Amino acid sequence: MDAKARREKIAERLKYSRQPVTGAALSQEMGVSRQVIVADIALLRSLGLVIYATPGGYLLPPPLGPTRSIAARHEGLPAMQEELETIVALGGKVLDISIEHAVYGEFRATLMLQTLEEVSAFINQMKSSGMAPMSALTGGVHMHGIAAGSEKELDAIIEALHSRGFLVE
Repeated sequence: MDAKARREKIAERLKYSRQPVTGAALSQEMGVSRQVIVADIALLRSLGLVIYATPGGYLLPPPLGPTRSIAARHEGLPAMQEELETIVALGGKVLDISIEHAVYGEFRATLMLQTLEEVSAFINQMKSSGMAPMSALTGGVHMHGIAAGSEKELDAIIEALHSRGFLVE
């Protein structure tokens, strides 16, 4: 298969996947190296295809429904896990996280977490990496973009986060 056909196949694979697809899985399916997949993703993006690189793999943006941004604060992985689990347990999706750095400005990372299993995998990845969360740079203060099926669900998520003391007010 030539490079153009491979990129079309990658785009199709992502289009019909409901879960993130890892670069390793794409590499195996396409019979090329992981580096070739990274280059193919970059070329697809340059052609205008929006592809998220999440902790779980590549993903096309899903239909989101209503969204909101929240300002939150917590420290440590147990609190991070509780915050993320609160959002997804009430039907929400954690789209991203961002922080405002005093020198560099905004840092944003795509998360796309919508199930308790995805939250657990993300937390386990954080633990095994030994890396500190982005919010460690800002004393635990960060923003999340969240989505849900309805405004009512978003209201319930925000109330639950508020009652647990996660929201910056």
